[in-house]
Amino acid sequence: MSVGTGTRTGTERSTRDVILDVAYRRFAELGYERTSLDTIAEEVGIRRPSVLHHFPSKADLYRAVLLRPFTEWVDRVGNEVPAELVGWPRIESVLDATFRFFTENPDFVRLARREAAEGGPVFIDELAGVLRPLFERAVNFLEREMDAGRIRRHDPRQVIFTGYGAIVAYFSDGPLVTALVGRHPLDRRALDERSNHLIEFFRIALAPS
Repeated sequence: MSVGTGTRTGTERSTRDVILDVAYRRFAELGYERTSLDTIAEEVGIRRPSVLHHFPSKADLYRAVLLRPFTEWVDRVGNEVPAELVGWPRIESVLDATFRFFTENPDFVRLARREAAEGGPVFIDELAGVLRPLFERAVNFLEREMDAGRIRRHDPRQVIFTGYGAIVAYFSDGPLVTALVGRHPLDRRALDERSNHLIEFFRIALAPS
């Protein structure tokens, strides 16, 4: 069947997948309250009851939309970062994989930023429950690497917050960055410069002398 975006569904992309794609963009652009199931259904090319067949409520759809990119990001890091890496090489690999994921998923940044800043409609506790084990695992890794002398000693939680802020703010504050430097932050050259600077900054901060 044809959908409002001109995309065709088939064995590769189910109606459920298309609903998620459209809702993902809508929630990222307008937020939870200003996004309606009717507009999502219209863009997909189906009726509202068909959306509710796959997702019993707007809240259930939002939950699926919100958790999907976090799962994809975790999978990306897990698949692309060799398990045997330790110390600075592992941190560099995680930064690179994360930066590329954010580059390829700009709507994810807006969605995550809004959820983190506003607490979201109902799911901040659930999202925190998903991310907390990952956060603590990263803290434990940094502490082990610091104890082993493979990276410089800092407060590991602050290191993670700094990395998160350095990446998310760049992607979420596009209009401000454009006004300051005179070009869009998602320009290929600008992205390369930002990625190189980010990795070099953390290398100087964390890699042993």
